[in-house]
Amino acid sequence: MISYLEFEKPVAELQTRIAELRAASQGDDVDISTELQRLETKSAELLASTYASLTPWQKTQVARHPSRPHFRDYVERMFSDFMPLGGDRLYGDDEAIMGGFATIGGRKVMLIGHEKGHDTQSRLRHNFGMGKPEGYRKAIRLMEMAGRFGLPVVTLVDTSGAFPGIEAEERGQAEAIARSTEACLALPVPMVAVIVGEGGSGGAVALASAERVLMFEHAVYSVISPEGCASILWRTAERAPQAAEAMKMTAQDLLGLGVIDRIVPEPMGGAHRDPAAATDALSLAITDELNQLVGRDPAELRRKREDRFLAIGVKG
Repeated sequence: MISYLEFEKPVAELQTRIAELRAASQGDDVDISTELQRLETKSAELLASTYASLTPWQKTQVARHPSRPHFRDYVERMFSDFMPLGGDRLYGDDEAIMGGFATIGGRKVMLIGHEKGHDTQSRLRHNFGMGKPEGYRKAIRLMEMAGRFGLPVVTLVDTSGAFPGIEAEERGQAEAIARSTEACLALPVPMVAVIVGEGGSGGAVALASAERVLMFEHAVYSVISPEGCASILWRTAERAPQAAEAMKMTAQDLLGLGVIDRIVPEPMGGAHRDPAAATDALSLAITDELNQLVGRDPAELRRKREDRFLAIGVKG
């Protein structure tokens, strides 16, 4: 059953009406097929028009949808031969950031990404996708391993930000994020990063400093959450929609600004409505990018990676 967002209420009302008609017609000789078809067409058109004009704040809500696919879903649907690797060899294993060997399009890669979880228990176990220092140090370890074995790196970014708790600061959160970003930039192998949901602050950049950065159509990517920005600027999180508008955090805005390189289309109504179609589109996009990058000289890859990030924010 689909969980409807606040701005989808008109669609939800139509779907409820359709369900009621179907239930009422059970065992009834009255033909309501014409009315059902009319309502279903109206619902589809309303959904299409709604998603054609989403505001940045509405896109943020879609990116956070509880049923949106997460790392484990992509592993199951898009990758094969996944061999998870855990631990940072210093402190412990952070389940907010997962990774390991995997295969996509017949090519071996090192896959790393954030996992948010799907229910209360798994969300607590994965810390809602908020990585701790040991998670970013694990990512560094896996990237360095990929470099030694000559494997391309694919990252799936979906986090509201790195974990801000005291214990994370005690274990060197800022340094771990910085060194993870450095490890991305220093990779001698191709790297493709995808913002699949939320891309929040340094916790996202630490896994997204690639030479090719892709983004789902309704994902968001920003230095801070809209609520955090609003709380700083206006002392209230209630102005989050206004902050989201000003922050230029949507895929469409970021493509125009040169922050990302490619937008991956989502099924109508968002990836949560048709995870299989979303996964297929993402698989094709990643495979295409890897085909263009594999075989390039390591020095060229590093230079391309550094140049694209140094160019962000520079007016032509």
